[in-house]
Amino acid sequence: MRWDNLTDGPRGPERAGALFGAASVVTRTFDTPEFRGITFHEVRARSVLNRVPGASRMPFEWTVNPYRGCSHACVYCFARKTHGYLDLDTGIGFDSQIVVKTNAPELLRRELASSRWAGAHIAMGTNVDCYQRAEGRYRLMPGIIEALLERANPFSILTKGTLILRDLPLLRRAAAVADVGISVSVGFTDTGLWRTVEPGTPSPAARLAAVRALTDAGIECGVLMAPVIPFLGDSPEQLRATVRAVAESGATSVTPLVLHLRPGAREWFAAWLAAHHPHLVERYERMYAGGSYAPTWYQRQITRQVHELAAEFGIGPSRQGADRRIPVPERPAGPAPAEPVQLSLL
Repeated sequence: MRWDNLTDGPRGPERAGALFGAASVVTRTFDTPEFRGITFHEVRARSVLNRVPGASRMPFEWTVNPYRGCSHACVYCFARKTHGYLDLDTGIGFDSQIVVKTNAPELLRRELASSRWAGAHIAMGTNVDCYQRAEGRYRLMPGIIEALLERANPFSILTKGTLILRDLPLLRRAAAVADVGISVSVGFTDTGLWRTVEPGTPSPAARLAAVRALTDAGIECGVLMAPVIPFLGDSPEQLRATVRAVAESGATSVTPLVLHLRPGAREWFAAWLAAHHPHLVERYERMYAGGSYAPTWYQRQITRQVHELAAEFGIGPSRQGADRRIPVPERPAGPAPAEPVQLSLL
């Protein structure tokens, strides 16, 4: 595997340092039902703050990803391509070969304390899920949240994992001093579709129950309705059922996102589609002939339908709070550290 010179972005002179060396990798397997068939590569990362490319559509500039690869095994996951940087398979390998940055909490605490860090918003769960099954064993997120809490640093979490409820007390403490945004991803409520495209995730009903638990605890939580899957999860009846369930969960907002198929994910999804829905192959080839994204007219149509349903079911917009609610020590201004580049979610 190509561990020694791993980077997330361009490999010019300024990017010559590896994120971790081969000597730092410890490979483990655990013969327990929840981890059967999964291999963990434990690494000591050299950096944990990732800069989002300037061309990204994302509203944030920095991310933290304690894991690479994801046992959720979503057939459409755009992050599959990142496993190729390690010479790991982007199909089954992405689902079962999980890289764990075991020193992520201590590393983040150090990087946040740098005089060059200006307290920018940090997003988590935008590459792979930080509350996937591995988190149940490695427990990296409590230390990460504590590091952010200590600095009153604003952050957001996107997840399909109900394990986030374990950290509810920490999230409540963090939300008292900084702007904390939580979103749960639920693209559809069709259980048959869920079992085939997201086989390693908690059920949509379980995720919406987590939304209810978060909101009942005073943590505002939105739902990213993603992905809306053309011809499989986009009928008016399916959209209505999903938005109704989202509204009943107490979510503060619902944001639709149509399936996009980047290289790496596109090939894996195409193989799944040919095996499970061969009659749709040609329709997908036509719809995605222009690239990774569905046509603009289709995206607008889905967005309009979901927004109309949201209004009907009374889902309001998310509240926008201040980034920080307590003062923190001033630090000399300066450029933020040059760090690995994160792939964009959108």
